[in-house]
Amino acid sequence: MKNFLDHDFLLNNETAQKLYNNIAKELPIHDFHCHLDPQEIWENKSFENMTQVWLAGDHYKWRAMRLNGVNEELITGDSSDWEKFEAWAQTVPNLIGNPLYHWTHMELKTFFHVDKRLSPETAREIWNECNEKLQQPDFKPRKFVERSKVQFIGTTDDPTSRLQYHKLLKSDQTFKTEIAPTFRPDGALFLEKPTFHEWIKKLEEVSGQQVTSIDGLLNAMQQRIDYFNEMGCRASDHGLTQLVFKGVSKDVAGKVFEKRYNDETLTNEDIVNYQSFLLFELGKMYAEKKWVMQLHIGATRNNNTKMFRALGADAGFDSIGDASIAEDLSRFLDALDQNNSLPKTVLYNLNPRDNYVLATMTGNFYEAGIPAKIQFGSAWWFNDHIDGMEKQLKDLGNLGALSHFIGMLTDSRSLLSFVRHDYFRRILCNLIGEWVEEGKAPNDELLLQRMIRNIGYDNAESYFTNR
Repeated sequence: MKNFLDHDFLLNNETAQKLYNNIAKELPIHDFHCHLDPQEIWENKSFENMTQVWLAGDHYKWRAMRLNGVNEELITGDSSDWEKFEAWAQTVPNLIGNPLYHWTHMELKTFFHVDKRLSPETAREIWNECNEKLQQPDFKPRKFVERSKVQFIGTTDDPTSRLQYHKLLKSDQTFKTEIAPTFRPDGALFLEKPTFHEWIKKLEEVSGQQVTSIDGLLNAMQQRIDYFNEMGCRASDHGLTQLVFKGVSKDVAGKVFEKRYNDETLTNEDIVNYQSFLLFELGKMYAEKKWVMQLHIGATRNNNTKMFRALGADAGFDSIGDASIAEDLSRFLDALDQNNSLPKTVLYNLNPRDNYVLATMTGNFYEAGIPAKIQFGSAWWFNDHIDGMEKQLKDLGNLGALSHFIGMLTDSRSLLSFVRHDYFRRILCNLIGEWVEEGKAPNDELLLQRMIRNIGYDNAESYFTNR
């Protein structure tokens, strides 16, 4: 029987252990998609306690606490930080089988050298030990990044952001990790939201463009893309419940914009027409900058209306959608390709049913000199557990070129979440090790080491850097 979270955690064969310990373990991290706050890294302030660094903003943990019957006051309410931590400690013992159980203890062990299981009995001891360490210089935001060997961080940023903290970090020669913005234009794309007018005003202020027409919107978006590019942006990101695409003229989209600008009622067809046109135009702008376009498809968001009104979005009330994606995604990528404007693109699905759809879609569009121009992205959100990661790797291996895969990302708001890269690398090494020991892959040390190094770091660095 193996001990929990031992040296060979998740490494169940000799080949896996060699690949991990000789290659994967020491690789740097290229975290190309996350939701970290650049202000937090720039200011580099000490966290007062574990709740601030560990629970604040983490809707994965919030969701688990609700499943444990915890009162909302102890999750997002006005309870003390200790009471919230205690509620998390009461939840954790019930999460065996959930990756949160692994991540919780990996984070404690990796960053705080705490090799105890979190429970109501150990909560106060762990709270005190970790809080004491958080006051030391090695436990500030920048040190968490440096100790994780993070070379690049891609944050997620609204086009109306002035990126002041990115600019400050960019000019700081003492901090070596590159932190770049990622262009997330939800405010422009989802014009049906009640915040649309407010967002347009912000866009006008920051871009210096008048946005009273579709041409004004496109000019303003181009201005923001130009600015993001100056600040080192390498990618865009889109969160799409469902990608519905039609070929639409600017005239048609302009009339929809005009209706929304004048607060007239929009039809579903109006929304599809506008979003199709704008997404296509944005794709062309991304290609011109040689950015990577990321499409996160398939989340059904804000299911609980009462809690959405109370807490807003990203509070832990989202789930997997089941809309069909194949035909419209194909038409969208093909339309850009026909226009010679298809950027490098990463496709993420939330419904694992769609793994084969995306894995096969990657082979439909290519560009000489760019291995796997269209990527099937890593197991995302509700899939970033052992079974989900293994399934994504196997499905990509079955239908694509696994050695060109760009690997893992954190998609997190927590500085402690970099352990997810280690989690992924252990799963990857174990899977490849199994194939070798079963005779399904050759026991070629150089070939295997290159594969692990590529998937673990090099492919992402090349994919997002070679512009």
